[in-house]
Amino acid sequence: METSAWALRCSRAFWRRVSGPQEQRLLEGMSYGMVGSMALAMLATRYLKIPYGRYASSAYGPPIPAKVAWALQEAPALLVPMGLVWGSDGARLGFWPNRFLLALFGIHYTYRAFIFPFLIRGGKPTPAIAFLLAFVFCAYNGYLQGRSLSNYAEYCSDWPTVLRFVLGFSGWLSGLLINVHSDNILRNLRKPGETGYKIPRGGMFEYVTGANYFGEILEWCGFALAACTLESAAFAVSTFLILGRRAQMHHQWYLNKFEDYPRSRKILIPFIY
Repeated sequence: METSAWALRCSRAFWRRVSGPQEQRLLEGMSYGMVGSMALAMLATRYLKIPYGRYASSAYGPPIPAKVAWALQEAPALLVPMGLVWGSDGARLGFWPNRFLLALFGIHYTYRAFIFPFLIRGGKPTPAIAFLLAFVFCAYNGYLQGRSLSNYAEYCSDWPTVLRFVLGFSGWLSGLLINVHSDNILRNLRKPGETGYKIPRGGMFEYVTGANYFGEILEWCGFALAACTLESAAFAVSTFLILGRRAQMHHQWYLNKFEDYPRSRKILIPFIY
């Protein structure tokens, strides 16, 4: 117990020392860096295959079982903010808006790291490089969102009634539900013993190829609207860049593979794109 208390005091002393304008500039730079690196990565996929799922190959390193890869690569996005909440004594942790937004972020990654992987049926192994990139991104973003909300973001006292907060939370919740429902549709496409790919039907898949991606993009755009921070906006833009490109590739793949694929379906945004 004494060792644990000593470690906690040291951790909080460290974060108090680094807190201030210099760390805020670091977070700002990391936000721009995230968007820039995602934009470059998406440009690179026009010349290189995306190293995951149906597009993966042995050139991207030894395969990691899908359940293990998903759990380990997504966990930092939850564990890093939790560590900051426990060990940083952040200046904004006593305020309910900050706690609420941290909870929204944590709910998503609790599902993604500790529920979703164990619902996977089969699943293609993840190449080591793809796993490492996802792990680094989640740790990076976990620090970015966790530190911003726990120590810097400030909100007014009537935050539950502010329109952007209400709309942002509504978008986050709607996106989460679409994401989870779409995952369930994809998971149940094949009956026991069946192999191969099938056309997803039902839910938002009636409107777009990337229904699960649309849900996640909506979720993080809602989160960014509610949080109204540079860090959350950078995450929303990065999510759009990553998942928008995946949806585009999936859409073309389905069109090439299935002659009866619904031509009326959009790629990512219902009725628009």
